[in-house]
Amino acid sequence: MKILLTNDDGIYAPGLAAMEHALRQLGEVYVVAPSKEQSGVSHSITFLTPLMLKKVFVDNRHWGWTVDGSPADCVKLGISEIVPDRPDLVVSGINGGLNAGINIIYSGTVAAAVEGVFYGITSIAVSLEYDENEPFHQAAEWAVDVIRKILEKKDREPRLYNINIPLSALRQNRAETRIVGMDVAQYWESFERRTDPLGRFYYWLTGRPDSRQPKPVKPVEMTDMTALIQGFIAVTPLNYDMTHQSQLAIMEQWDLNPENKKAGGDKPARTGPTIRTTMKN
Repeated sequence: MKILLTNDDGIYAPGLAAMEHALRQLGEVYVVAPSKEQSGVSHSITFLTPLMLKKVFVDNRHWGWTVDGSPADCVKLGISEIVPDRPDLVVSGINGGLNAGINIIYSGTVAAAVEGVFYGITSIAVSLEYDENEPFHQAAEWAVDVIRKILEKKDREPRLYNINIPLSALRQNRAETRIVGMDVAQYWESFERRTDPLGRFYYWLTGRPDSRQPKPVKPVEMTDMTALIQGFIAVTPLNYDMTHQSQLAIMEQWDLNPENKKAGGDKPARTGPTIRTTMKN
């Protein structure tokens, strides 16, 4: 089995190294990862500038390739140019920090896996709850066991999966999984306002909830977020088709054709916008 491995934490992230080592149990691993951290870039791709590719060596062994682009760029380039023939599996991770709930939308880790499915390849994103001690090796062993079982049980169609591992499971040596849906409860983060040396304000996203916004509604059924809180490994099948199917059926009955206008009517004068930028104090 040929496995394309990437991440959004960058080529030198310890989670990537741990995942590469563990995935060797399943097949031949090809590492293609960003040259620097790309957290929160979602599914951005590079098309206005060239992508530079460099080989990375560890202990005089060609270990992988680094790309000065996004996680999705790495998957595109890895499938098209680097992995011989075609990879059988794409894995993204291990990310340092959970990618569950609404954060799935922002995640570069998950986006890399989505890109793999675009190419018709089963793809899996793996994330570990953040901890300074970085217990990635144990998490990688568990993740590979879960991946192996997914591959044994899944159908022949290319599928997309998201795996999140809580620290409490590692600390208690409790490797129990729950197959759950994505938590879509709204969650608003707060900003911290600071002042630079010149007295200008700037803002830093804190990751903490904004107390001025409504509290999220707790889901009735178990989700990836609630499973993680309870100490379970959360496994979520995902789909990149964002079509709202029930609304599609309703809107098929709507007449949204624009009204026909008489040709040669009055046309608005073309005027360019006046743009003025100021620093808010």
